[in-house]
Amino acid sequence: MATFKEWKLGALETRFGLKQTKKHLALSEWLEGEVTLNDFEIQVVAELQNQLQTNLFHWNEIELSMYFIGPLFAFVSLTGENYNLFDERELKGVVEGETMVGFPDGMVASGFREPVKPFFCLQEYKKETDPSGDPVAQCLAAMITAQAINDDGLPIYGIYINGQNWSFMVLEGKKYAVSNAFSAISPKVTDIFSRLKYLKQIVEKRVAAL
Repeated sequence: MATFKEWKLGALETRFGLKQTKKHLALSEWLEGEVTLNDFEIQVVAELQNQLQTNLFHWNEIELSMYFIGPLFAFVSLTGENYNLFDERELKGVVEGETMVGFPDGMVASGFREPVKPFFCLQEYKKETDPSGDPVAQCLAAMITAQAINDDGLPIYGIYINGQNWSFMVLEGKKYAVSNAFSAISPKVTDIFSRLKYLKQIVEKRVAAL
């Protein structure tokens, strides 16, 4: 049994035949899908960004999550009667004979009190790499596990966060793509919030089709 934290990107690609691609339709749709923000949303996101800009270089991982990442996700309201945003819940599955297990920092899945079918995985990091592992590999390991659990051929979505930088990921079949980073201390912060709102649309369509 391999935990998500044990994987490095090269080993993950080799073991499961994964291939990174620069262009990916599902990622392009996520990044370019139309979303409108109202004045209140823009004000709240700006205030959260102001707190991030003030505290970025001394917040630890828990503070970053509690005072910026968590409120941003909460404001999007990734919750409904048949799906929810889960934090540090076990994600376990068998991928090509290999038992994979971990506790993603965030996960959007069908189910209300317990996750059932996972659609999205989040991995947070203070640094690009640290002694506990590789953030891209950890997020991707969670995504291929979600893919195996769902077994429906549909894309799995993910984000890994490195301090101020947010990178969006999509996995479909054996191919995955990672976006350029969006800085949360730049005007890109509204793009980040917009993509989270579009993720809500994606998830609600997936849940409605179950």
